[in-house]
Amino acid sequence: MSIKVFMVDKHRACDELFTAAENAADKGDWALASIKWQAFSEELETHLQMEEVVLFPQFEAATGMTQGPTQVMRMEHVQMRELCKKLSQAVKIKDKSAYLGNADTLLILMQQHNMKEEQMLYPMADRVLSDSESLIDAMTNHECES
Repeated sequence: MSIKVFMVDKHRACDELFTAAENAADKGDWALASIKWQAFSEELETHLQMEEVVLFPQFEAATGMTQGPTQVMRMEHVQMRELCKKLSQAVKIKDKSAYLGNADTLLILMQQHNMKEEQMLYPMADRVLSDSESLIDAMTNHECES
């Protein structure tokens, strides 16, 4: 399996949880929204950690690029985490307007971010990292430790 296929599957899993949380919040089902939001938040953080702890360092070591695409991705991860804090608070206080507004912002950011990763970073990683199976194993093992 390629890095791109593995990571795109992870993106889709996050997308499904995000959509479920947003739909529940939109309907005012805060119990379900809370459960789905928590699942999304955990899945997203695991994904970001897999990239930051395993994939990006390997990519940077192989390419020598530390100020390139991984730096941009890390900055966007910070933005996503900040929006997630706002969304967690909105779920906690059952603020539909705050939730939906921040969810729209996060969705746009994630779509743009994922497109860059899927069209540029992951294919580059597949080209420069010769042992994608070992890297995927390392990311999966990191996922289990999170």
